[in-house]
Amino acid sequence: MAEKNKDLARAEVADFQKSIGGLREEVGKVIVGNREVVDGVLSCMLAGSHALLEGVPGLGKTMLVRTMAQALELQFSRIQFTPDMMPADILGTTMIDEGAGGQRSLSFRKGPIFANIVLADEINRATPKTQSALLEAMQEHRVTVSKQSYTLEEPFFVLATQNPLESEGTYPLPEAQLDRFFFKLHVTFPGREELHGILDRTTGTDAPEAKPVLDKKRLLAMQKLVREVPVARHVQDYAVRLLQATHPEGKSLDLVKRFVKFGSSPRGAQALLLAAKIRALFEGRFAASVDDVKAVCLPALRHRVLLNFEGEAEGVKTDDVLLAIMKQLPDTAE
Repeated sequence: MAEKNKDLARAEVADFQKSIGGLREEVGKVIVGNREVVDGVLSCMLAGSHALLEGVPGLGKTMLVRTMAQALELQFSRIQFTPDMMPADILGTTMIDEGAGGQRSLSFRKGPIFANIVLADEINRATPKTQSALLEAMQEHRVTVSKQSYTLEEPFFVLATQNPLESEGTYPLPEAQLDRFFFKLHVTFPGREELHGILDRTTGTDAPEAKPVLDKKRLLAMQKLVREVPVARHVQDYAVRLLQATHPEGKSLDLVKRFVKFGSSPRGAQALLLAAKIRALFEGRFAASVDDVKAVCLPALRHRVLLNFEGEAEGVKTDDVLLAIMKQLPDTAE
């Protein structure tokens, strides 16, 4: 890389960090703690993909997504998923319009999916038929209704929240839909100091609110910079070998052979590399490393590795399987 290009890269990384810092600060005015989850949602947005937030009710998942939308000058819509919801409630429907002269014509009324940020609240309370309405939108950024395709405006993100499957009235997400989420993020219960902070902000007279700090143009430019971050061949090879190690076939760990039913899809490798690039930029570096891949492994792969019946019966956690794989997998191929 020429010296001029190095200087330009340093400047772009510095601007990137400044923009991310401003966005974190604005979100932090409303959301207490949860830095890892906030950065995870930001990573999904910068990758041009989607996030799935899982946690018991009342942990602020919906508030986090709404606050993120307020901090970005983007069109926002919210869908509350319920068991009686139908696909047309998400995508929209074709209506018959009657003109002044009695003439009738068909017109398409857009549903809430037509927005830049779509909050799919409690997504696993809807039936699989309704959940499948999101498949085309999440992968191809378009929807098809009555043989007519409609392109969604960029940027487009689905930020979904779900309750643990042990909760009453939930349906497991189809594997194809899970695979379309860039990250699956666990929202944990806050600690004592965080609970004090939540109470201070929510039980007084002042209600903090996030203000817009990034616009659409800047966000798209940041997405473009992520794609320009170089990845050395040995780093990419580590991501490939990590992905292959999640499959029970071949030379995988005994733990994987015993408890894993299906390993990750190639989308998992894509998520690993893009997330590693984003983490490098977060830390002011213009090159991704093996450590970056390791750091993003759990949110990128935990929903893409499916356990078999024995694994579920034994109470094995997908995170434990992934941690065991990373512990045994060498950084470079032998």
